[in-house]
Amino acid sequence: MNATIWHNPRCSTSRAALAMLTDAGATVTVVEYLEDPPSRDELARVYARAGVAPRDALRPGSTAVADDDAALDLMVRDPATIQRPVVETAKGAVIARPADRVLDLL
Repeated sequence: MNATIWHNPRCSTSRAALAMLTDAGATVTVVEYLEDPPSRDELARVYARAGVAPRDALRPGSTAVADDDAALDLMVRDPATIQRPVVETAKGAVIARPADRVLDLL
């Protein structure tokens, strides 16, 4: 199985989700989104696939936004506002908080 994780190596939840994926034998593409941020279109695509409104995918404490378009614009400008980790496989996509949400995709 192939998986992609938008990962922050400094985040314990992100590290735990990555470990669960590798322990399950997944071939994981790790995207360090703070260094290689996703495009606005990629953000919108993954959140739609996950069934999550972009404004609900902002990290707690991020700047308040009026709507999903503003949330996407904020994430593009400041990728640190993206809630992590985001995991995608052929079965779907999730914001893996808590980390064991990745199990739904295995």
